[in-house]
Amino acid sequence: MEFPCPIGYSGHEVGLIPPPVAVALGACMVERHLTLDRAMWGSDQAASVEPGGFQRLVMYTRVAEASLGDGVKRVFESEQSSLKKLRRFVSDDRLRDK
Repeated sequence: MEFPCPIGYSGHEVGLIPPPVAVALGACMVERHLTLDRAMWGSDQAASVEPGGFQRLVMYTRVAEASLGDGVKRVFESEQSSLKKLRRFVSDDRLRDK
């Protein structure tokens, strides 16, 4: 089901993988608790992210976003030689003869 509004993800898990996966699935906002030390007293400390983990979380999320691409199919210059060797085209004439 699709909704006509932005979708976000609020994570309380231990680990950094679910937020980038949520972004890959369409989330445009991610919320995670930030702490200076996960061993500190508090109910959310264990599920919070320390500054180093937060840096990795942002990096993983940016990699997930970049991996999705922009939806435009392209052949890069570095692929041209392989394209010429491997691609086969079927002409309209061949299709009509069958």
